[in-house]
Amino acid sequence: MSETKRGKYELKRRAELQEENRRRITEAAVELHTTVGVARTTISEIAERAGVQRRTVYNHFPHERDLLTACMGHYWAINPLPDPGPWEEISDPEARLRSALGDVYAFYGRHERLLANFAADAHVNPTVREVAEPYYRHWERMRDVLAAAWEARDGQQRSVLGAALDLALDFQTWRTLVRRGGIGDEQAVGLMVEMVRCRPAT
Repeated sequence: MSETKRGKYELKRRAELQEENRRRITEAAVELHTTVGVARTTISEIAERAGVQRRTVYNHFPHERDLLTACMGHYWAINPLPDPGPWEEISDPEARLRSALGDVYAFYGRHERLLANFAADAHVNPTVREVAEPYYRHWERMRDVLAAAWEARDGQQRSVLGAALDLALDFQTWRTLVRRGGIGDEQAVGLMVEMVRCRPAT
């Protein structure tokens, strides 16, 4: 092998190793964020779980925001957020809401542990809140898709309707109904559809 080819091979191999380390660090951090939360996750624990040195973690992610952004991108790429696109094909607002909440509540059930840690950390860590902005914007889009069907039928202003839909879509609402209240997802969906349907006009 010529020196030129050897040099290219070594550069390629080094890049592959760096990418592998980055992936392992990200996956290790996601596992820890899921089990113990961001606040209780240390760089040493991430490094140990990823099988790298602490300095390697800092080399790839010099700031907490960098690591959290990578973690969220990795997790949601594997576990996509509920897609409101198909809901728009349902014209009846109650049927649209029922379908949407069925998707959302099933999503909460699959990812409850991470979402619970995420919600707790977002209250105390401004970086978590900042990195979570795309997540919040996605939830706003879901609410807007649902609100559009009610507005088209009832012509109601958004304030009360928006508040009712925010409550129905909220993760803590689902936990209160399903985990604390002991009812199933289907019953929780029915209760929230009825709540939105019977909301006050103003």
